[in-house]
Amino acid sequence: MNPVWLVRVLPDLRRRDVRADLADAVALHRRVMTLLPDQIGPDARSLAGALFRLEEKRSGVEILIQTRLAPLVDQLPPGYGQVATRDLTGLLDRLHTGLGVHYRLVANPAKRLGRTAKHPGKLAALRGDDAETWWTSRADRCGLTLRSSTALPLDDITGPRRGRAQIRHALTRYDGVAVVTDPDALRTAILDGVGRGKAHGAGLLSIAPIGGTR
Repeated sequence: MNPVWLVRVLPDLRRRDVRADLADAVALHRRVMTLLPDQIGPDARSLAGALFRLEEKRSGVEILIQTRLAPLVDQLPPGYGQVATRDLTGLLDRLHTGLGVHYRLVANPAKRLGRTAKHPGKLAALRGDDAETWWTSRADRCGLTLRSSTALPLDDITGPRRGRAQIRHALTRYDGVAVVTDPDALRTAILDGVGRGKAHGAGLLSIAPIGGTR
């Protein structure tokens, strides 16, 4: 398969531009997009398969970015943070039926309201038990049979949009153990992302074979 890269950025929280990016999902999206080549098309994020999420580490906040195009890490401002890049291609090539994996997904669980709802057709955020059910019912389509799953609600991500209402996505982090039942479906879920809000920090599914590291 074509190469896939994972970029880990440990940003310097003393910097004003870092703090501004982390507080604004739209600004962080723009920062992530600077790692991609210019002029790759009208839907650059989708074409590049660019996905990202924020991780809370003991060492601080980490920005995790996945892309199918070689990341231009030198496009980050000097001193923005510590950067490490990893090739995920081998991991994805080795997926097979029956493989046990640890997984993590930060997603925007939502559903479209039906015709009998007060606002039919509107997207509604799912929280609590509904958010848990969203992932357990979707995992099979992602090529996984869940053995365990923990759902942790996260703060909503927000950001201003020019001339429009600000974006807001409810986020839930899912962690657990699963068995691969359809390697192709799992590769697609990893490469394309899961659910909505992919441009703003949702949808990135990460796996690590049991006994390995995420």
